Amino acid sequence: MTVDDAIKALSPQVLKMVKNNYVVGLGSGRAATAIVRLLSTHLRKSNFSVKAIPTSLQIKMEAEKGGIPIIEPDQIDHVDLVFDGADQIDTKGNMIKGGGGALLREKILISMAKKTVIIADETKFVKKLDRSVPVEVHLFARNTTAIKIRKLGGKPHIRLLDRGYPFVTENGNIILDCEFGKISDPKSLATKIIEIPGVMEVGIFSKPDVIYKTRKNGRFEIL
Repeated sequence: MTVDDAIKALSPQVLKMVKNNYVVGLGSGRAATAIVRLLSTHLRKSNFSVKAIPTSLQIKMEAEKGGIPIIEPDQIDHVDLVFDGADQIDTKGNMIKGGGGALLREKILISMAKKTVIIADETKFVKKLDRSVPVEVHLFARNTTAIKIRKLGGKPHIRLLDRGYPFVTENGNIILDCEFGKISDPKSLATKIIEIPGVMEVGIFSKPDVIYKTRKNGRFEIL
């Protein structure tokens, strides 16, 4: 039994949240990919019509493959439901996201959403957030942002591809992965970072509406 088995097991409960004519936001990563595939099957069986807003090209291609219509966020004024994953979640529901580089688009969608559903495997849950925080930065502010993050106690590292080239987001920005050790006050830290000129978004997210914690034994729990 795997985490994918757990996602399949919880899919009836998750997919029943999707109603006819919904606008659905699709995050990035493994959990979002699994949900997109299950959603396309669900829509065919239920004869529902929904429109989807993907946060990355990867998820957009998965949605297109499954026959899910795509729209742009500037075509609507709200999102009914967002499905997404997380890189780390603390005991208060604060999250670190952006391992795939889509944190800006994910945060925009979540800000528009009536309900946000996060699906994450049990290894992502910790007492306090302690993994590196992705920060999306305009190229013009690469050095000045890094200097100011160091003053906040962080250790920024520009995200690189395997071949050594800088990772560039689909918005044309770079990512600084910033180590802060254990984060006692995620909200305060996020506020300080976002105030730095040139920072487009910070990969610290507030508690969502629903969290599904999947286990390797194929089971899951709702937090």
